Amino acid sequence: MALFRDLGNQLGQAEALNDIGVVQQETGDHPAAAVSLRQALALFRHLGSLGGQARAFNDLGVVQQEAGGYRAAAASHQRALVLFRDLGVQLGQAEALNRLGELACRTSAPDQARERHTQALAIARDLGALPEEARALEGLGRACLQDGNPGEAAVHLTQALKIYQRVGVPAARRVQQTLEKHRLTSTTPEASPAAPTSEGHQPAHVRRTPESR
Repeated sequence: MALFRDLGNQLGQAEALNDIGVVQQETGDHPAAAVSLRQALALFRHLGSLGGQARAFNDLGVVQQEAGGYRAAAASHQRALVLFRDLGVQLGQAEALNRLGELACRTSAPDQARERHTQALAIARDLGALPEEARALEGLGRACLQDGNPGEAAVHLTQALKIYQRVGVPAARRVQQTLEKHRLTSTTPEASPAAPTSEGHQPAHVRRTPESR
């Protein structure tokens, strides 16, 4: 960040601020994360970077979710989704859809969560984006738990766990704990229902994201 400032590189500053905000969110400093991400968003807007704005909105939505600002989080994730769609960034769409699905679960709307995670699952599988595929499967499993369908939840969560373990992220432990807590065991060899095919996908602009979130 300091080097980008010395160079007068505003895009670099915006990217660094966004990454700082993500780290602050990961370490639980939500107020500081919100400040960093809003600063990044302002710079992206000033520079006319729609991709940067989309990322900042999506990351800001995560902070707002964690802070309990669900209405604001929904607005941020939705704005990110629209921007990612306008840009044809498929991975970003999957990320935003999964976040919207998680938010729906938090607000006890399992049907909406299923819809969002199923859409994300289709895109993630089309891209071969394993972390987002696992996140979508985990979200579907949690929606099934809210719906009182532990059998289906076990199928989704077990598949999510296998992918998380394969890519080696801490989220695997979270899913394992959920399976143990609810005493869920997947005994069916069936894969989860195929996600609907998304239309009009363009090549994704892939960015590095913290896969443990």
